[in-house]
Amino acid sequence: MKVLVLNCGSSSLKYQLFDMENEHVLAKGLVERIGLPGAVLTHRPGSEKYVIETEIPNHQKAIELVLQALVSNKHGVLKSLDEISAVGHRVVHGGEDFSGSVLITDAVIDALRRNIELAPLHNPPNIMGIEACQNLMPNVPQAGVFDTAFHQTMPPQAYLYGIPYEYYQKYKIRKYGFHGTSHKYVSQRAAAMLKRPIEEVKIITCHLGNGASIAAVDRGKSIDTSMGFTPLEGLMMGTRSGDLDPAIVSFLMEKEKWTTEETSNFLNKRCGVLGLSGVSSDFRDIENAADQGHERAQLALERFAYMVKKYIGSYAAVLNGVDAIVFTAGLGENSALMRVKICEGLDYLGVKLDLDKNYTRGIEADVSADDAKTRVFVIPTNEELMIARDTYEICRDLK
Repeated sequence: MKVLVLNCGSSSLKYQLFDMENEHVLAKGLVERIGLPGAVLTHRPGSEKYVIETEIPNHQKAIELVLQALVSNKHGVLKSLDEISAVGHRVVHGGEDFSGSVLITDAVIDALRRNIELAPLHNPPNIMGIEACQNLMPNVPQAGVFDTAFHQTMPPQAYLYGIPYEYYQKYKIRKYGFHGTSHKYVSQRAAAMLKRPIEEVKIITCHLGNGASIAAVDRGKSIDTSMGFTPLEGLMMGTRSGDLDPAIVSFLMEKEKWTTEETSNFLNKRCGVLGLSGVSSDFRDIENAADQGHERAQLALERFAYMVKKYIGSYAAVLNGVDAIVFTAGLGENSALMRVKICEGLDYLGVKLDLDKNYTRGIEADVSADDAKTRVFVIPTNEELMIARDTYEICRDLK
């Protein structure tokens, strides 16, 4: 069974085609600048790369080009589109409607539309991708895999805010959490590396990249996570402020005479390590500047590590212990320095790094000292494979 995985952004589309018999990636690629001048499709069947530049006015045209590339005589990997048995979509926000991945139906699409106000930038292109596939492949079943679904197991004391309950009932204002597919994948891999059933272990997963979040995973279920009603809450990130005193928002709006839109843009795009360091939103640039003695870059790194450490400590308390801490995503997988900064002072949890083992990038590894009580793992995330697996389970008996 072959599963096509799609991740539709507002002006981009990432895809991977899996053969689920061995979970092998047959092809993958990226469509950029949808609806803009200079649109391009980069298609990779194996190690080769093919670049197609053409007008791509919308997501349906983008998906049409992807399907043509997959069956192309020159660089295709399929004889016919009939070989695609199912399509899996990454969907950012399922609200409270979905606690797991689902088969796409008209009712599901209606629910996604209702949740647009919770993810106005992400859900519309996700819906466009689903509808484009319905038009182009009307007989192929589709599944929706939600960033928020994994965190729907959080208890009310974890997801409710200290505001009148009526606003939760009226507007569904609560913590939702994001990066759920990543947290789910790496927690399952961590349990496998511990050689224990996931139902027996307590894991803290750290998805650290330009967007960053941490999750407390108790026996396979998320019981808390750092992102909240939106991805703005939690850790300071590349350009997002993360946790701050809410009064700062109204204070700045009054002082700077900002509109709500300007304030949202400030908190989401001008803060984080970019704002604190004044260097970049890219942690690689900040690490390089810090190495050259840039004080604000050093401060930004210390602040970020400090926040991650605080969340690890609080989640260890919530879990009543921890068996493993996982680092994943761009920064978590590739920065030995950041892992050292975060793990310093966590010896009370049984954390002890092997500095030689820790000097690794982008590969699955146990970087703990042999005598460490709590294991520290580096696990490259694979959200596309997680989406393909969920889609396979949902759709395998339908066609």
